[in-house]
Amino acid sequence: MKKMYVLLLSVLLAGGVLSGCGTVQQDGSQANASQQEEKEEISVVVKITKQNGEEKLVDQEISVEEGSTLMELMKENFDVEESEGFINEIEGISMNQEKKMAWMYTINGEEAMVGANEYQLEQGDVIVFDYHSWE
Repeated sequence: MKKMYVLLLSVLLAGGVLSGCGTVQQDGSQANASQQEEKEEISVVVKITKQNGEEKLVDQEISVEEGSTLMELMKENFDVEESEGFINEIEGISMNQEKKMAWMYTINGEEAMVGANEYQLEQGDVIVFDYHSWE
């Protein structure tokens, strides 16, 4: 009988250890401890201007989770509209094809080569969105 209790206790203990290695998320899937750790936050600066910096609208340092895209940051902090990963409107100021005006952005002083949905933010990035003529 003592062996039966030891066996039962061993099975319960093993089950407890295994269930402690992961947790069930809201969708029913399990996550291991490394997935549950909070992602580190990074800090970036976002500047929003018009006419090649002549009119300054925003100059703000923002903290985001490491691994975030520029589009995620913009949608979480500003009123934006986008199409196919490119931002067409910020805070009510829309692209105007007739006047050939649009939002262009630079990353750390360099022209962006990808849409905001593709650019993964890095610590210390300085992002400048400027509304100006594309001619």
